[in-house]
Amino acid sequence: MDALGQPIRFALSGGQEADSPWAVPVLTDFQFDTLLADKGYDSNEILDFLNQRGAQACIPPKRNRLEQRDYDQVLYKERNLVERFFNKIKQFRRLATRYEKTGRNFLSMLFLVASIIWMA
Repeated sequence: MDALGQPIRFALSGGQEADSPWAVPVLTDFQFDTLLADKGYDSNEILDFLNQRGAQACIPPKRNRLEQRDYDQVLYKERNLVERFFNKIKQFRRLATRYEKTGRNFLSMLFLVASIIWMA
């Protein structure tokens, strides 16, 4: 997502698979100053990746992390743009109910819906 909540890139993974392992490959080609993400993305791999790029991490630390980090709680409130995007794509019943059974067709439908959202 960009700063306006518009989708930029998608990666399709298995439904039972966590999202955080895909963060570094998806973000590799982008230039950004700050990454807003939820607790699920609080991993040493992602934090190291951000430090190498000189980007700031606005990710709340997990409760079980031994060393709790500070994060900008005011800036973190902007993460609601991501949740709003998911709400928008759920308005398209074909995506929400996963009518498309193959990954190729589902991703194609996701690109189509994202294009509609970009134009709106």
